[in-house]
Amino acid sequence: MHLALMLPVGASMWGLAQPWWEFVLRGLLVYGFLLILLRLTGKRQVGQLAPFDLVLLLVLSNAVQNSMNAGDNSVAAGFILVATLLAANGLMTWLTYRSKRAESLLEGRPQILLHNGVVDEAILASERITHHELMAAARQAGVTDLAQVAVAILETNGRINVIPKRADAP
Repeated sequence: MHLALMLPVGASMWGLAQPWWEFVLRGLLVYGFLLILLRLTGKRQVGQLAPFDLVLLLVLSNAVQNSMNAGDNSVAAGFILVATLLAANGLMTWLTYRSKRAESLLEGRPQILLHNGVVDEAILASERITHHELMAAARQAGVTDLAQVAVAILETNGRINVIPKRADAP
């Protein structure tokens, strides 16, 4: 079958159906919207992908596709969107590197989940971390009893770091 017969009327591989700046604007709007929503869901979900979290991210990417490309499946539109998203991501990386305030706003702050063997239940609940997950992180650090933990910190990347008490500490 001839390729021209497979394309919708008026469609071409390189021709844009919308002005180039509209793809840039759409890409930035969707990027910002997703950034805000994913930031609001908490750092644990993004940093520690469970299978259902991975499926969610894949479905989200498909759900926002048409809002970014306005139904234009041309190669040029794809190139413009890729460049826009990479530029937006590069800008966010640069901002978080240059500004502590931007870093705190975009990435959050580390949270102390446990201090000197005492669990902060409020932070555990707000970050939606179970005692099982906290114990799993402790076991990875070689600790079997939370009383042996000096501090457990939920990092901004979603990882839980556990620092055991020193052997000579009470």
